[in-house]
Amino acid sequence: MARNTPHPATLAAQALGWIDQGTGAVVLPVHTATTFLRDPDNQYRRGRGYGRADNASFDQPEALITALEGGAASLVFASGMAAAMAVFHSLPAGAHVVMPLSMYHSLRRRIGAYAGDGHLAADFVDMTSLDALRAAVKPGQTKLVWAETPSNPLWSITDIAGAAEIAHQAGAVLAVDSTAASPVLTRPLVLGADIVMHSATKYLNGHSDVIAGSLTAARKDDFWQRIVATRSGDGAILGGFEAYLLLRGMRTLYPRVERACRSAQQIAERLATHPKVLEVLYPGLPGHPGHALAARQMQGGFGGMLSIRVKGGEGAAIAAAARVEIWKRATSLGGVESLIEHRASTEGAGSPVPPDLLRLSVGIEEPGDLIADLETALG
Repeated sequence: MARNTPHPATLAAQALGWIDQGTGAVVLPVHTATTFLRDPDNQYRRGRGYGRADNASFDQPEALITALEGGAASLVFASGMAAAMAVFHSLPAGAHVVMPLSMYHSLRRRIGAYAGDGHLAADFVDMTSLDALRAAVKPGQTKLVWAETPSNPLWSITDIAGAAEIAHQAGAVLAVDSTAASPVLTRPLVLGADIVMHSATKYLNGHSDVIAGSLTAARKDDFWQRIVATRSGDGAILGGFEAYLLLRGMRTLYPRVERACRSAQQIAERLATHPKVLEVLYPGLPGHPGHALAARQMQGGFGGMLSIRVKGGEGAAIAAAARVEIWKRATSLGGVESLIEHRASTEGAGSPVPPDLLRLSVGIEEPGDLIADLETALG
């Protein structure tokens, strides 16, 4: 009788259960070698040649991410930006891409500059509207639809299955930045996406001590092979020790995300009626425009990220952030510590983010302490 397939939480906790065959160690060694020995006949039968193309320390985290996402293959990168740009660098010259208006600001700016230099053509649309996406794609010309859901920092929701259908009808690939959801909550490949990207610095690692990124493919097709070649050619690789830290963080992915989701829901519900809060942006609230879609698309919670708009405008928002004690005023998200950030200041001129918005990344602290700290800061 065949054994039952373990739950993804079990796979993550045991890092697939890999054991070092030489010693029996339950944690595999870190490989630091940059080059590998050829066979006497000049071949590489062991499968390794040079560290820029590959590293044995990548094998386990890549296999685990692949298993959690339900994909065919994964690659780890030096950062989330490196992972994302590998997709765009693998497109044919002059390709047309469609991207969301609400998305990670550094990637939006980078692609805007990339398009401005003539490397590709880009249209930015409201990705919460399938009609807007359908109107933006150009059959035969659009090669990539890039979605981000929930989107940073407004936490809008994109219909992944609907976007996949539209992209595929136009002959395009759908790639989804699922950083804020993590595979705990959403598996874009199962919903029809072709590629899923993570800033692995965030929830996958979860401890604010590694910069990393990942891509996972639904199929090992020609486009995926171009991405594999891009990582090697551009050299955007992770170090062996960083790969070990990423894997160590992923072992606690499920309990961290599950706790963050529960706390974020409590915080969102509490602040939704706070007299100093204009609006709470969180897909777990019934009044959120993407709530019903998120309930279908996200399993087990609505994420650990939310934003609040503070009454009184930008000055009041910055002042509130200055008064927190438990929350830390810092950029990033997905760590065990809770972070608060005046997002418009970070994104700078031209940001679509309201100036009264504070972005909150909920960690694993006691939620009552986090709520009390926010309420005191808000006055």
